Order: sequence, then structure tokens, then C-alpha cells
Amino acid sequence: MEQISLRGMGVALATPFCEDYSVDYKALGRLVDYQLANGADYLVVLATTSEAVTLNCSERNDIARFVAARVNGRIPLIMGMSNNCTHELARHLKEVDLTGYSAILSVVPYYNKPTQEGIYRHFKAIAEASPLPVVLYNVPSRTGKNMEAATTLRLAEEFPEKIIGIKEASGDIEQITAIIAGKPSGFQVVSGDDALTLTLIRMGAEGVISVVGNALPGAMSRLVKEALADAGSTEADQINASLQALDRALFAECNPAGLKCLLSQMGFCADVLRLPLVPVGGVTRTAIAEGLKIALACPSSDRCGTHN
Repeated sequence: MEQISLRGMGVALATPFCEDYSVDYKALGRLVDYQLANGADYLVVLATTSEAVTLNCSERNDIARFVAARVNGRIPLIMGMSNNCTHELARHLKEVDLTGYSAILSVVPYYNKPTQEGIYRHFKAIAEASPLPVVLYNVPSRTGKNMEAATTLRLAEEFPEKIIGIKEASGDIEQITAIIAGKPSGFQVVSGDDALTLTLIRMGAEGVISVVGNALPGAMSRLVKEALADAGSTEADQINASLQALDRALFAECNPAGLKCLLSQMGFCADVLRLPLVPVGGVTRTAIAEGLKIALACPSSDRCGTHN
């Protein structure tokens, strides 16, 4: 089975909505084209940032097919596929059309709060059912349960051909250090937190699956490439510093509410989310606008293709 490289900058693609809450495919096409033109190494479709949990099955299928057709093989695609019912997800994996996709991204089961053994058995079943390689996703702030380093390494060691990496968004540097130090050859660790990307790359991570990359793919791509090429890159430090205020503002009222505000300010799409998410308040909106100004004022921004 051919393995996808997670090295570089992946983008967790947002789903633009029209004012009537339908999917805005015109805006989605512009957003995909923007990523292709500004350095995204791969796209992650139908994950958290896409508001996938508010999309019905038909919408998810249509979006997956639309993005695959738009990208047309120019960069790899990863499909977000998660469920807190293991058997339902395993069944769905055997039925869904994965044409044009190179891997799936699957989160630790949410709400159920399984033990580490339960998490292990869940991903064992998914690895056995999936026709594509699996990228684990650990984000305990959303799922309510952390996947410990020992569980991640157990899965990586037992399923080297199917479980190929992890998007780590625990924010636990000690845990991520243990994963990087103990992982088998070929297992890829990427940051799930834009603000920690530079730190994690310098620890040995391969890159990031980025939220801010939706809006500033050139800047985020340049940061990642500079850091991967030179651990001491001052340009990476400059770009990273210029993005910190924006990173904080984007997550102040939970992703992707901040991102939708930013994309609206940049003219990509309407500031529309599906309930229970709502647009950010005025204080956060102002902070996002100020954060964008700081990012675009970075001395390296003219080399980054940061604005459409």
C-alpha cells in the first residue's frame, strides 16, 4: 500500500456556507484553488474545521467528490472519518467512495470516554476495516479523552502498514516528546495546533495540519518549510511570531468560528456557521482583524503569498 507523506503543511479545509446555510460550492472552489496556488502540501477534507458533524451524509459525500474533482490529483487528499461507534465507522469505511483520497484521519472516540484499551481496540478495528492508511487524531479538548503515548506507540508498532501517523493536538509537550522518541521508523507525527507547529517541528515532527493555513497558506507553508530545512531558521521564527496573535484570536471562541470570521474579512466566504456554533463576538472579531494586520506586516510576508 502506497503511503502518503505528511511532511509539510496540510490544511484542515473549512466548509463555506451561504446565508441560507447551504454549502457554498463556489466559495469552496475558490478556497481549494487558493490552497493549491499557495503551497499546501495536502488537504484534509471533512474534519473538525469543516463542521463535518453538522453535515448530513449526502452533503459529506458531495463535498468529498467536489474537492477530489477540483484538486484532480495535484496534491494528496485525506478524508476525515470518525465516529464514536466503532462498528458503525468500520461498516461505513467499506461503503464510502474514497476515490481520489490517500488516507483517512480519524479522531479518538468522543463522548464515550473509553479506556486506553478501548481506544486501542477502536483503532485496531478501524485499521483492519479501512482500505486506506489511517492517520490518528488526538484532541482531548474536544473528545474528552486523551490517547496516551503508550497507546499511540502500541498502535504504530502493531499496524505499521495501516496506521501511518498522528495529528497530535493534546498540547502536552511531554507526551508528544515521548511519541517522537519512541515511534517506529516511518510513523509520522504532525502538529494539530498551529501555535505549537514550530516547537514540534524542532522536536522532530513532520509538519502541521493547519487551521490558519485556510486563510494564510503561503505564510504557514513557508514557516513549515523553513523549519524543516533549518531547525534554527530565523525566518521561521519571524513568521511564527507574526502569527501568534492571530492564532490566539482564532481559537478564542472555538474553531472554526474564528476562522470563518477571518475568511469573511478576507472576502472568501460569508461568516456563516451551522448551530450550535455561532459567529464570534465583537471583541474577538476585532482581535482577528488586528492579528491579520500583524501577520501581513511580517517582513517575510511578501514572500509568502499570504493574501488573495
